[in-house]
Amino acid sequence: MNNISVDELKKIIYNNINLIDIRDNYQYNLGNIPTSINIPMNFLLMNPENYLEKDSRYYIYCEYGSRSEKACKVLLNKGYNVANVLGGYNDYKLSSYKNM
Repeated sequence: MNNISVDELKKIIYNNINLIDIRDNYQYNLGNIPTSINIPMNFLLMNPENYLEKDSRYYIYCEYGSRSEKACKVLLNKGYNVANVLGGYNDYKLSSYKNM
């Protein structure tokens, strides 16, 4: 399993990476990591070929990292190049508050 910490993600976030928030739309609208797009987990896993290309790398996150870890396992088994963002949006928020 490929994982990336929030601190590592922050170093590359504005490098034109593919960052996907798999939470529900309402959660995404309440707050998200900059540059991310929202594709709810059930849509992404039912039809990944509609959203992902096998020759691109994707960073996947949810609220705490457990759903995104499960999603990454499924996507890796289907041949996609994905990395789970450890701690998800919650860790991103916490790390942002620490840096204030």
